[in-house]
Amino acid sequence: MTGKDKKMLKAMGSQLPAVVQIGKEGLSAAVIDSARAVLTARELIKAHVLPNAGGDTEEILHELSTMLGAELIQVIGRYGILFKKKKDKSHFAYIGK
Repeated sequence: MTGKDKKMLKAMGSQLPAVVQIGKEGLSAAVIDSARAVLTARELIKAHVLPNAGGDTEEILHELSTMLGAELIQVIGRYGILFKKKKDKSHFAYIGK
């Protein structure tokens, strides 16, 4: 993925609402399954790490992206943008070419 691709995804992701919230339970199976389902459907999502989650926000989001096989595009404060391109019928077919 090029820097230009990441820049475009950052701009698009900054306008999205957070669809995954990580709370005091941390990266529970329910959070991971929910994030996987949303990421599969949307490809680009924003996650929010709540203050009571404990631990470093960037580490938590990096671990989540690794578990999902996604790329962590950006972390700002307690929010992170994750991207995973679909193999078929991607809305982001131009990314990574």
